[in-house]
Amino acid sequence: MRSGDEAGFREFARERALPLRRTAFLLCGDWHLAEDLVQVALIKLYRVWPKVARTGPVDNYARQVLLRCWLDERRRPWRRNERRDGVVPEEPRFDPADAGISGDLLRALAEVPPKQRAAVVLRYCADLPVADVAKALRCSEGTVRSQAARGLEALRAALTRLESSAAERSV
Repeated sequence: MRSGDEAGFREFARERALPLRRTAFLLCGDWHLAEDLVQVALIKLYRVWPKVARTGPVDNYARQVLLRCWLDERRRPWRRNERRDGVVPEEPRFDPADAGISGDLLRALAEVPPKQRAAVVLRYCADLPVADVAKALRCSEGTVRSQAARGLEALRAALTRLESSAAERSV
């Protein structure tokens, strides 16, 4: 890679790593996994940087790579076998507020199915237009709209369940 391309990639990675990590966190709900996903996405992006940088804005492509990394990670068999209900040995390094979202909303977002969660996060948290979300998810704009609507419905239902269970515990 030429030094100009190298410098361009370093600048992009420096500027976009935190927003990409936030998006990854909203997708997976785990800061450590979000960091891993961003690193894998940046490595994949580095491999094609000269080609991608010449074609125009890289942000959409980077989000698409990040989304694909997350979906690939979810498909790995060891993820399905891993139990995530144990005690975490250390305090989390990040506060959910770092993502600009409340803890209740994060827990509710974790209950939304993956494709719907991706549509909701990209559409409403990353504030992308429907066309860009469709391109990232590799589906039609109508599918994005329906997945986002179903995702919002599932999110509302999860929030209602969380609020009612919190109310029952306080009584």
